Amino acid sequence: MQQQQMVTAATDISYKIQLEKALLINEAQQLTIQALQLEILQLKKLVFGSRHEKFIGADLSNAPTLFDVPAIAEVITAGTTMVSYEKTTQRLQPNHKGRNSFPQALRREEQVLYPEGTDLTTAKKIGEDVTETLAYKPCELFVKKVIRPKLLDTTTNRILQAAAPDRCFEKSNADTSLVAQVIVEKYVDHLPLYRQIKRYERLGVTISDSTIGDWLTTAAQMLLPLYQAHKLLVLSYGYLHADETIIKVLDSDKKARLNGSSGGATHQGYYWVYQSHEQKLVLFDYRPTRGKEGPQSILKNYKGYLQTDGYQVYDDFDDEPGITQLNCMAHARRKFSEALLNDKDRASYALAEIQKLYAIERHIADNAIIGKDKLRYRKENAVPLLEQLGVWIRKTYTEILPASAIGKALSYSLTRWDKLSLYATNDILNIDNNPVENSIRPVAIGRKNYLFAGSHPAAQRAAMFYSLLATCKNHQINPYNWLYNVLNRIATHPINRIRELLPQNWVPDTTA
Repeated sequence: MQQQQMVTAATDISYKIQLEKALLINEAQQLTIQALQLEILQLKKLVFGSRHEKFIGADLSNAPTLFDVPAIAEVITAGTTMVSYEKTTQRLQPNHKGRNSFPQALRREEQVLYPEGTDLTTAKKIGEDVTETLAYKPCELFVKKVIRPKLLDTTTNRILQAAAPDRCFEKSNADTSLVAQVIVEKYVDHLPLYRQIKRYERLGVTISDSTIGDWLTTAAQMLLPLYQAHKLLVLSYGYLHADETIIKVLDSDKKARLNGSSGGATHQGYYWVYQSHEQKLVLFDYRPTRGKEGPQSILKNYKGYLQTDGYQVYDDFDDEPGITQLNCMAHARRKFSEALLNDKDRASYALAEIQKLYAIERHIADNAIIGKDKLRYRKENAVPLLEQLGVWIRKTYTEILPASAIGKALSYSLTRWDKLSLYATNDILNIDNNPVENSIRPVAIGRKNYLFAGSHPAAQRAAMFYSLLATCKNHQINPYNWLYNVLNRIATHPINRIRELLPQNWVPDTTA
């Protein structure tokens, strides 16, 4: 009897162990199912839905706003007239101010129309109606012909001839204007070279892809000293944003695995992008990998603030003397946005609190608050919110499953909270890394159009063009005007004054 009881007890223990294992397996499978369902929903949103990160929280119309501004409904209804079906009505005046006038700098091509059969010698003009429409002519390729007559001075019997003008592309029959247009259309307007070639064919001129590639190579060689000066200048400032993005690169040493082809395949390289915050200077640096060698090489002598998205490669800079790291609040917000489908209540609370932090930054920008006043305002308004949200994140993380989407969002912020909050302690710092992400965005658009770079050197040449042309954009400089002028001047410009040609310092030379 006792032996049978022992066997029964052992059997019960065995079943209990198996049940606990089964429950653990079931729990793990449920987490996996939830994670996969979340990924499917995120992919559907990526393909079919809006990609913005705007968060609309609960109805707060009855709650006081952060800066005591009137609620949206009050703004809309203030000053309006209620319409009723009575004899006394009020006609609303249209708010449309009419079409914008065209810039005066545009050439006007006039066409004067007189009534048919009118004798203009006897008719007197008493007024006129003018209609302006914006017209277009397709781009024109033309031949610039430079003629240098040879003259004989009969008094001295000397032969006189003007010196040949300096040319940027001496061994080519391409003018600087055409090369500048090709570069701007590719790296600013994202038009692949093969599409440009097709367009020039429609204009009656055939240009081979190797020829147009040589133009870009020559232009990059001429701009190299300017790019190097630009890089040194960017790294000399004490506050940098940093981020990276992919670029496919043809690699002749890498065997293609698709369709059994033996040709070259694409290699995934990376643009490492650095932007000085206040000066709005952008630096692209191409590297074949996403390893730490890239930023460590570029930033080996850098001193100052470094703002990143929290990618682990940057963690090594925590030990570098003279470098202070801070992270990006937009990335933390993105994690909570992704967790809305997993835990709406907790994710919504975090997003609402982060939204308040951004409202503070908008108020600072809209009212042009700078310097000590900006720092004081942040300490009075942002710092208490950051401290409160940090306490909530630490407490909430102990209540949820770490493997869940909300758990990952909380973990991301928890491990970086000091670096996420650091921006509020210095008036020169930004809440997020969006400035450099905005500079990277054109690369993503171009990547969809021309798919890959032709080689690793070509990818680095593209990094050079992206750096200088993105800086033109940040300083509201016409990229074509700058590039055309600089290419004509750089060969004879003194190297010790090369910074004069950088976009932010550039003064147009009408003789170039």
